[in-house]
Amino acid sequence: MSLLQGKSLLGLQGATREEIELILRAAARMKAVVNSGNKKLPLLRGKSVVNMFFEPSTRTSGSFEMAANYLDASVVNFMPRGSSLVKGESFRDTLLTVTAMGVDAIVMRHKQEGSPLFAHQCVDPVIINAGDGAHEHPTQALLDLYTIQEVKGRIDGLKVVIVGDIDHSRVARSNVYGLKTMGADVHLVGPRTLLQPELAAALGVTFHYDLDEALEGADVINILRIQKERQGAGFFPSDGEYYSQFGINAVRLQTAKKDVLILHPGPMNRGLEIGTDICYGSHSSIQEQVKNGLCVRMAVLYLTIIGGDENGITR
Repeated sequence: MSLLQGKSLLGLQGATREEIELILRAAARMKAVVNSGNKKLPLLRGKSVVNMFFEPSTRTSGSFEMAANYLDASVVNFMPRGSSLVKGESFRDTLLTVTAMGVDAIVMRHKQEGSPLFAHQCVDPVIINAGDGAHEHPTQALLDLYTIQEVKGRIDGLKVVIVGDIDHSRVARSNVYGLKTMGADVHLVGPRTLLQPELAAALGVTFHYDLDEALEGADVINILRIQKERQGAGFFPSDGEYYSQFGINAVRLQTAKKDVLILHPGPMNRGLEIGTDICYGSHSSIQEQVKNGLCVRMAVLYLTIIGGDENGITR
């Protein structure tokens, strides 16, 4: 059995450098296929993937669906509102029912932390975590790692600053785990109400409450979305106050390195966490992240369902 075959991707905590590098190499092969114009690869012909999204999503759900289609798998998009869950069926029984239909992989997004782990313990198909509450979002972090490596040529030794709503961010957690494994120097920065020192200490990274201090000499800035749907209220006085202290704009970039790379997982709240002047400017790879997300998810589906390595990615 190859390195990732039959292995669920629940998070990047505990993932090895060898595993991450394998996914990034496979994603590069997938991107060459996507860029060729003839996107179909029959690698997952005869396999089936179910997308179970219990929270709204554009980029992640769309790219997983397209990834499975490009690999010639059968895809079913499970709709919770139209399922027997609304009739009182348990989450476990729903998983068992879906599995009984002969599914090879379940891609899951859920508001409750630990839901993908629970699914992994209940059923046999590969479980791919597409985001569980504020816990992890491994494929987002993998596409961020891929984008950094593609633009910078390396990850090891780079200063990467993650700015914004750290406490509520599954993207931040997965990025920290992946970046540290790949040898980056990781810094977190945000308001005291959205960045608890205990969390930063537990993650083993440097943290700041002063944005200019954090950005000094930064190679990469990953700007997090302010997640008002998870926060409740009262974490900062106003949108304008937050932007004045922690919003990233062209003036703020002068503190970082001249060739600093800007990332954002999307969707963007312009004028809150990111200035319109840099959304699609010369430092930004935000749109390329979307394409890279498709390629990373193609790689993850391929490697976890049938195994192999990047050398098996041929027409």
